[in-house]
Amino acid sequence: MANIIIPPGWQSKDSESTSRSAYDSRRTFIKTLGLGSIGVIGGWSYACSDEDRIREVVRVADRPDGPLGTIPQDAPRAGLPADRNTLYKVGEREISDRIAASSYNNFYEFDGSSKEIWHLTDEYDPFPTVLKVRGEVEEEFEIDVFELIESMAIEERLYRFRCVEAWSLTVPWSGFPLAKLIERCRPTSKAEFVRFVSISDKKQMPGVANQPWYKWPYYEALRIDEAMNPVAFMATGMYGEPLPKQNGSPMRVVLPWKYGYKGAKAVREIEFTRRQPKTFWNDLAPSEYSFLSNINPNVPHPRWSQASERFISSLESVRRIPTTMFNGYGEWVGSMYPDEPRS
Repeated sequence: MANIIIPPGWQSKDSESTSRSAYDSRRTFIKTLGLGSIGVIGGWSYACSDEDRIREVVRVADRPDGPLGTIPQDAPRAGLPADRNTLYKVGEREISDRIAASSYNNFYEFDGSSKEIWHLTDEYDPFPTVLKVRGEVEEEFEIDVFELIESMAIEERLYRFRCVEAWSLTVPWSGFPLAKLIERCRPTSKAEFVRFVSISDKKQMPGVANQPWYKWPYYEALRIDEAMNPVAFMATGMYGEPLPKQNGSPMRVVLPWKYGYKGAKAVREIEFTRRQPKTFWNDLAPSEYSFLSNINPNVPHPRWSQASERFISSLESVRRIPTTMFNGYGEWVGSMYPDEPRS
């Protein structure tokens, strides 16, 4: 199906300007979200409690653009805004507000106890970054990420995003199919899995320096068939712009049928392996975060239900909706998981 340009609300001129009241409304937004306590792992905070979510620091005075002012100045912009691939639809679900999607994030390299990551990214400079390709490939190599992005045909995909913490967004991502990058890496026939490693810099990322109990750098992995699935995406931008720092710049893996932590942010290394690699959260809590981690309303987290989610439409609008099997992408990915509980 041919791609077409669709001018969604985030492209309108009015959506580019944000008033002080819009930022102040985050306080109401955090309270409205009201997720139950996620708890701790080994005494360490794994995800935000209600108290952490309500705790908010509004730092608008020294940065007029707030969470929208964190796009790296030297990020590649070729092909942006991109044509939307209309093959992937989200039904009647509206696009989440751009400010909400950029101001409510998990990115443990910056902070593991707060969702307001954007104001911690001043020192982070994702460009230049060199992507290293290792393991079971015809030839190991390195490539500048800027050059890689510039060499790819960029498209936009409107995807649902579901966090394991039972909140969700609808985001227009820009980027390219992950399969295109896998093909460029030229894995051998022995490669059964692909491992992703994230940027980890103590000088630029305060969470790396302040949380030494985590096994930095962040690492995730997929089976080759998952990585080659047409829905798997490497995002380099969102809302018609390059990725903001807090959203995973310079590029992040987006897997809308899996919980968000399966998509590594700030990817700097790809390794192809014969055996199933370890993954970050599965190493910390194997009984809670499986290797597959497919979105499944029939399989609760040991400490909370996954049957529904709080959909974040905007800073002022959060509503509970039912969670669907594979987040609604079953027709694309369901055949890969015959043993996934359907009821």
